Amino acid sequence: MSKENTETNSSFGYKKVDPQDKQKMVDDVFDKVHENYDLMNDILSLGLHRLWKRVAVNAAKIRSNFKVLDLAGGTGDLTTLISKKINEKGLILLSDINMNMLRKGKNNLIDKGVLNFSAIQLDAHSLPFYENSFDLITIAFGLRNITDKEKALSSILYCLKPGGNFMILEFSKPKNEMIREIYDIYSFEVMPKIGEIIAKDGDSYQYLAESIRMYPPPEEMKELMKKIGFVRCKYEYLTQGIVSIHSGFKPTKVL
Repeated sequence: MSKENTETNSSFGYKKVDPQDKQKMVDDVFDKVHENYDLMNDILSLGLHRLWKRVAVNAAKIRSNFKVLDLAGGTGDLTTLISKKINEKGLILLSDINMNMLRKGKNNLIDKGVLNFSAIQLDAHSLPFYENSFDLITIAFGLRNITDKEKALSSILYCLKPGGNFMILEFSKPKNEMIREIYDIYSFEVMPKIGEIIAKDGDSYQYLAESIRMYPPPEEMKELMKKIGFVRCKYEYLTQGIVSIHSGFKPTKVL
């Protein structure tokens, strides 16, 4: 049993909530924002999220026959990029726990003419796949919303093939103090106001800012991945540390 499950409270942004309630609260956030999700991502990141995703996918070194699971795939950005690298011998699964986000992602992909994918609703805490199923599992801007990260990481490790890669793209903490101060002002003062104006929902974007601050720093996440059993764990910063890319591999031999 993970540490988070043994504690009374879990984090929903800065709020302490019952772990059993967190997923419902996160679902409510994405039920509210799914229609404007892509537009808000473009506006709030000035389009940079698309560059970050391309860098992450290129870093994964995907082969054409890879079996890939895109966790918390949302509106399908990562799946779209991965689909271009997969042939008929490969597989790409778009997944999300939130049905509204999954429908939005599936429709986005079909509208773009992407047809070589499947979509599945699932909970990352307990993946419904056989051991050693995937060459690559990805999650972009979704791990911070998962209640029990240790349980999810264990499930991911189980489903990877020996030598398979798990890649995380997530917001981080800017390294430069001046950039960090500007980023904090932008996150807590500007983002919720833009969310209120465009998406008619400032609270969800307040949660977004808070959830980023509550997410473990890169070095801590690296150690957590190693604790779960991933090897060759590493991370790199993008855009002065606003985001980071983590990767870790399933051992090829039993340790």
